[in-house]
Amino acid sequence: MNFELTDEQKEVKNAAREFAEKEFSRELALECEEQGRFPHGLWKKAADLGFIGINIPEEYGGQGMGLLEKVLVLEEFFRADPSLGFIYITTFGSELILNNGTEEQKKKYITPIARGEAMMGMAVTEPEHGSDILKLDTVAVKDGDEWVINGTKTFISNGPVADWLVVVCQTDPEAKPPYRGQSMFIVETNCDGFEAVELKGKMGMHLIKTSELYFNDVRVPAENLLGEENKGFYQLLGMLNETRTGLAARCIGIAQGALERSVRYARQRKQFGRPIIEFQAIQHKLAEMATKVEAARLLTYQAAWFFDQGKPDPMLTSMAKYYASRTAVEVSNDAIQVHGGYGYFAEYDVERCFRNARIAEITEGTSEIQKNTIASMLKKRIR
Repeated sequence: MNFELTDEQKEVKNAAREFAEKEFSRELALECEEQGRFPHGLWKKAADLGFIGINIPEEYGGQGMGLLEKVLVLEEFFRADPSLGFIYITTFGSELILNNGTEEQKKKYITPIARGEAMMGMAVTEPEHGSDILKLDTVAVKDGDEWVINGTKTFISNGPVADWLVVVCQTDPEAKPPYRGQSMFIVETNCDGFEAVELKGKMGMHLIKTSELYFNDVRVPAENLLGEENKGFYQLLGMLNETRTGLAARCIGIAQGALERSVRYARQRKQFGRPIIEFQAIQHKLAEMATKVEAARLLTYQAAWFFDQGKPDPMLTSMAKYYASRTAVEVSNDAIQVHGGYGYFAEYDVERCFRNARIAEITEGTSEIQKNTIASMLKKRIR
């Protein structure tokens, strides 16, 4: 296939770059990192310009574009700054409502997200179930025209600040295998029995509140069941092609930013009487970094393109997520090496690149899970 972007896609990419380069500042990033503060003003500006809802349908307040356009925006945001790019995580979980929700649910919950008027998140991971989500300890029991939720979720982004969450629960404890008895619910966080406790001491993602969630007889109306009862596991799998591709885009943005910072630094930093970019060891390191970034970008663009054609490819998605996350970590690490001792300090940004890249190899399916998926698909496709 031809990866030449359309004129419209080029305009999206250029607009995202122009916005990020103008509005994202190191001073704001460092201030928010130090204070653990989310940059609400920056987020609202991005939403007002249509970036946050770029692939949300127009009838729900978005721009109605595709996943590839979202990938382009994510790449440019994280390229400009590896911390401030996380203003985009406020939409996490919206894909599930768009893909499985009723018209009423979409209008009520998606429109404010696209406009930058509300935040949301998704609650899947549990203390005893990280990558293993085939059975869940969080349960939902039908009681008249309500569902009652009890259980605990952990490592949940936006937990303390989200206006609502998509929560995956076990609704049929007797199902064999257990994942056939899971359902999803939209839980408004101002309800009784819900508590979010922020988890402190993270390596990166300091702008995002990560939390443990407690559900103690939380009651949600029956109309907040998302999609079909006992089909939640399959709905979740259907979302991963989209969200993992978006995560890969985040990674190539971080890696591209680390590469560009390294080239600029190598031009100005002098050792032994000349710029270090003239040394072959530095040149080879930069060449390896650039090659990895370009390979990760092509994989990610391809995964997004197939998704937009209505042909999502789980193997390609896992390849993009696995390789882009590994690339972000490796390139950020190499960028620190190029910067030497200065790279170890936040002032030169590449330290933040590394810290914010590392989580990508864990979240939304670890790298090992991605390899399992790739291997499974290979067994089916190669006879």
